[in-house]
Order: sequence, then C-alpha cells, then structure tokens
Amino acid sequence: MPDAGGGAARAESIVAVVVTHDRAELLAKSLEVLSAQSRPVDAIVVVDNADQAEVAELVARQPVETVYLPSKYNLGGAGGFALGMLHALAMGADWIWLADDDGRPEGPEVLATLRDCAQRHGLAEVSPVVATIDDPETLAFPLRRGLVWRRKRAELIDPSAPSDDLLPGIASLFNGALLHKDTVAAVGVPDLRLFIRGDEVEVHRRLVRSGLPFGTCLTTAYLHPNGADEFRPILGGRMHTQYPDNETKRFFTYRNRGYLQSQPGMRKLVPQEWARFGWFFLVQQRDVAGFKEWLRLRKLGRDEHFTRP
Repeated sequence: MPDAGGGAARAESIVAVVVTHDRAELLAKSLEVLSAQSRPVDAIVVVDNADQAEVAELVARQPVETVYLPSKYNLGGAGGFALGMLHALAMGADWIWLADDDGRPEGPEVLATLRDCAQRHGLAEVSPVVATIDDPETLAFPLRRGLVWRRKRAELIDPSAPSDDLLPGIASLFNGALLHKDTVAAVGVPDLRLFIRGDEVEVHRRLVRSGLPFGTCLTTAYLHPNGADEFRPILGGRMHTQYPDNETKRFFTYRNRGYLQSQPGMRKLVPQEWARFGWFFLVQQRDVAGFKEWLRLRKLGRDEHFTRP
C-alpha cells in the first residue's frame, strides 16, 4: 500500500521477547513454536538470566533471526523483560510479543489471531487466554470476576454474546501478550526492583491507569504450567488467598504485594487483603508466626525496601 509520500508502506515489525533462567529444555520447546507462526515473527530476543552456553547454542540454531542477550546478573522476570523490551524497541519493533521459557503458544496461528484481534478492536495490547499446558481447556491461573472464580476457558465466554472474542480490560502480560511500541512508551517496562512476583501486576496497573484499550482474545491461548495450587480456598471456597509453596516465592509475593497495594489504583484492595490473609493465617491455619511474617514482608514493600533475601 503506498504511503502519503508515494513510497511503499513499511510492513509492521513484530519482535518476540523471551526471558529464561536455567531451563534450556523448556526454552527449546517455546522457541520451536514461536519461530513457526503462520504470521512469522521478524525476530526473537532471548534474555538469558543464567548466561548458559547451551542457551547460546540453542539460540544460534533458530530458523529466524534470534538475538541472544546473556546476563551474568540474574535480572529476574522483571529486569529480563525490561531489557528485552527495550532491545526490541531499539531494533525497530512495532509490536512486542512477550513469552516465558516454561510456556508456549498453543499453535502456529496464535500471533496472527492476536494481531487480527488487536486491529479489529483497536487495541494497544492484546493477550491470549493462559491455559494449562497439559489440559488446555483449564485456565493456568484462575480468574476472578466479582466473587466468582473462573477455572475453565469456556467460562470466560459470555453466554449472551458467544461470538464476542474479547474480554476487555483484563490481560496476562508475560504469557503471550502483544503490545504496540507506543503502548510500551506510554506504560513503561517492568520494574527491576520487583525481580519476580507482582511485576506483571504492576505493569497491568499502569496499563489500566493509562486509559489505553486492551484485553484478552478468547479465541487463542498460551499454554503454561498450572499455577492454581498457590491459591488456597477460605470461607468454604468463596474467597482465596495466595500461599506459594516455598519461602523464596512467598518473600517476593508478599513483599511485592505490599508495594503494589500502596500504589494509586490498588489501595482500594488493602481492606480485602487484610481480611483474607488475616482469616487464612489466624483462623484457618492458626499460624501466628506466618501472619507476623506476612506483616513484615508487606511493610518491606510498602516502605520500598527492595533488597533481595
């Protein structure tokens, strides 16, 4: 198509960004699907937080242009995506497609479907549904709408509008999200200080406050290990709390939540947070020490003390 100056319009460039840490075998499966899309990516950027030779060798074997960014310092998911996204912008990307090393698109049409959905709905960002890798009809992370938790892909579809392919205002950002370059410029990249846990929520918070249109495309999916086990039911399953399975994950989860819920747009969640975790630790678990540690970690985040354990 000719542009206003009479020359040929430049085709949009899409660059995929993958962050990995010591999971070369899983990364290989992710790259295999990323590089075989019907709408090909123009390039892939791999940020390697473990600086491993086997990852460098894997990158060199890819059938599409793939840039290897090793880091001798573990940047975490937050810093890794920040580095990769900025590098993609510097390469001239019009759209940036975010992927993790332990997940992958459900097939070769995911990118084309996302791009088509973004174009039809005028979206600044669009995400696929995040489904469980060994049970694609189950959501990898339960999604709460009001007081109701959705656990199946079919439950995301509005029965009154079954042909509607968009869930507006909701997105999983590090598992297959497609963002326009102007969206990244307006919203920014993930905060290195968060390292892991909550970094995606923080970018989502900024995206909501930006007023830019975004959402989840219901007709395509990104496959990811199931993470529902972290969400522990309370009050007979009417509510849930998050309790990761190891101390390190709990440290980053609770500390970062303390920071996040002190930020504009999320402070309204604080009373509910106290009620849910107070009930979980003190009533359900009878774990006074766990509750005190939860309080300590929340305060670290609220005070912006981001040293790593």
